[in-house]
Amino acid sequence: MTKRRHLPALAATAVLATAACSDDEPAAEGDADRLAIDDFPRGETLYTTGTAWGPPGDFNPVTAGGVTGLNGLGYEYLFLYDVEEQALTPWLAESGTWTGEREFELKVRAGIDWSDGKPLTADDVAYTFELGKTEGVPFAGVWEWLESVEVVDDLTLRFRFTEARHQEWDNFLYTNEIVPKHVFEALAPEDVLTGTLGPDPVVTGPYRVHSFDEQRIAWVKRDGWWATEALGLDVRPRFIVDLVTPSNADILNMLIEGRLDLANNFMPGVADFLSGDPALTTYYDRPPFMAPANTAMLIPNTTRAPLDDPELRRAVAYAISPGQIVDAVYGGMVTEAHPTGLLPVWERYYDPNALEEDGFVFEPSQAVAILAAAGYADADGDGFVEDRDGEPFSLRLIVPTGWTDWEDAARSIASDLVDAGIDVSAESVDAADVDAARASGDFDLIVNNDSRLTNSPWSHFRYLFQLPVADAQLTGNYSRWENEDAWELTQELSTVATEDPRYLEIIAELERFALRDLPAIPVWYNGAWSQASNAVWTGWPTAESGAVYASMWDEMWGFGAVRMLTGITPAE
Repeated sequence: MTKRRHLPALAATAVLATAACSDDEPAAEGDADRLAIDDFPRGETLYTTGTAWGPPGDFNPVTAGGVTGLNGLGYEYLFLYDVEEQALTPWLAESGTWTGEREFELKVRAGIDWSDGKPLTADDVAYTFELGKTEGVPFAGVWEWLESVEVVDDLTLRFRFTEARHQEWDNFLYTNEIVPKHVFEALAPEDVLTGTLGPDPVVTGPYRVHSFDEQRIAWVKRDGWWATEALGLDVRPRFIVDLVTPSNADILNMLIEGRLDLANNFMPGVADFLSGDPALTTYYDRPPFMAPANTAMLIPNTTRAPLDDPELRRAVAYAISPGQIVDAVYGGMVTEAHPTGLLPVWERYYDPNALEEDGFVFEPSQAVAILAAAGYADADGDGFVEDRDGEPFSLRLIVPTGWTDWEDAARSIASDLVDAGIDVSAESVDAADVDAARASGDFDLIVNNDSRLTNSPWSHFRYLFQLPVADAQLTGNYSRWENEDAWELTQELSTVATEDPRYLEIIAELERFALRDLPAIPVWYNGAWSQASNAVWTGWPTAESGAVYASMWDEMWGFGAVRMLTGITPAE
């Protein structure tokens, strides 16, 4: 996954202690807070990078202020999602059960305390959900189909729905952290949204904030984390220090020299360092090295002619060589995307009939034939086809400046389309301008990878077909394609339980819509970028060990990234 974050700077940095500790001295229990941010004992400290591209933001989990580990190391979720098993596993919750067609009962795990000593109860969970009624809260959409939350007793809640959206509900349970009612209810509603919480959040997780400056944030292990007693889990690093991402060259040197333990950046050429002393570890020990985490797609603006024509989009799909991008741009660190765009974890849902009827592969001659059959011809002999009315057209493919892999991929795509007779130029512009153009629809072609790993293919089809099209498209359907039937099916999919036979049927129907309409053209799978050094810590997650990825990305905590911290061990 290509991750670039632009985070707000804090008004003031934390006050840092000045005591020192050598690499050989373990920090005594009472001395941890007196350690300066550069003086942590190396054998007890995990150094990470790849999630922060600026200094730490605010410490408010509701507004997602951009603090690495805030949601995962600090705040936690009711459930985690096991990618391998494709199932929810209880976390802060002990259990959750549908007790009626539109009723869900949830049991909060007993014996969990907030870091200030107060117990976690059903009231905290209910309060967190009630926050969604405040305008502007990111998860406010749940109240479009959640009717009420009832606190039955200290550890039991009953949720009632106007519509039982099984897939969306599962997604909500592992992507939204629980906050302490006794802290947040003291805030004015506007303060809940403006990010006014200080750097000492009241949390349930295994770590608390130790200190931070403009270049890093440090976490220190808390005593009495509930999961140690309840689940037999113990996080191994005493300290975690996340660095604002330096240059790739610096990152590689730091990994090789053992000054950095985990890098969640795209780093070309990592295959050259998977042997040696100490060797680096990646999820796979051979190409593609990284687990697929999201689908990079070419997004056409279907409100602009001739991109409003599915046949032109089909010609574009046949003209692009994903293999060239996989090999020449990424050096085998990614894989070609399935034509439906569904990630490999959903391979069992691939419908062979849909693929046979409307699938596509890289075949330039087929692209040329489709253009000709659809009425696109090069009448003036300049090497580029005109539209069906005989008018020349040219298209811009824009990607963010500095995203070197995407810049190279965009040039490869444009070159392929030019070879097929479609006039396309690749241009790099400021990332903020790309975001603005994507939201407003002021573009011809872009690359986007917001369709990512979740609990259900439902999220991918929501990304493709979401309606209505708004003035500002912020969460999907950036192509602005309007297919009411596909969107109706997507909404139906959200209501169907995974074990229902209708679930598979709907997915197959939506695959057909995706392949026929091509509102987005899947090209490659971005990887869950992860390179780990074995100099100080070993036992990193791999495909063989399964279950979790070695990642500090925000979205990975809901997939159980904390288990990475319980599985690694100090190197000999």
